[in-house]
Amino acid sequence: MKTIKFLFTVVFTASLLFNCGGDKKKEEPKEKIKLSTKKDEKKVDENVANLVISGNDAMQFDKKELKAKAGQKVKLTLRHTGKMDVNVMGHNVVILKQGVNITAFGNKAATAKDNGYIPVDSEGDVIAYTKIIGGGQTTSIEFDAPSAGIYDFMCSFPGHYALMKGKFIVE
Repeated sequence: MKTIKFLFTVVFTASLLFNCGGDKKKEEPKEKIKLSTKKDEKKVDENVANLVISGNDAMQFDKKELKAKAGQKVKLTLRHTGKMDVNVMGHNVVILKQGVNITAFGNKAATAKDNGYIPVDSEGDVIAYTKIIGGGQTTSIEFDAPSAGIYDFMCSFPGHYALMKGKFIVE
């Protein structure tokens, strides 16, 4: 019995020595990975006001105020976070000149489907506008901010101007 224990111990110890020791593999140098942000890759133009606003299927904008500086280049992005089709729940953003009545403009816009709900005879009342988009879509426009003041913005899809409106503040 002692011989079997001794033999077992010798075999076990030998297998440990042969399996655990031996050649050391050279480790290959690890590849260095540089993490960067989008800001590093593309310089942000501080002269451009990047404004993003979202509309949903409940006829709501997520912002009631948009801000820019007078004369500044503005990139306005509209995102429709809902799911409804453009013909049922379309949204746009229309920035009106000062003194333009939102209700009067909205009522005229309701009959201007062929022109993206921008009344042809009222285009002089508009500073800028996006196209009409449906659920899941995004659109952007670029324009120069007008002189300092407070301007109304709205969605001109029929009936939406009552809820979907806000102030474009130019400093």
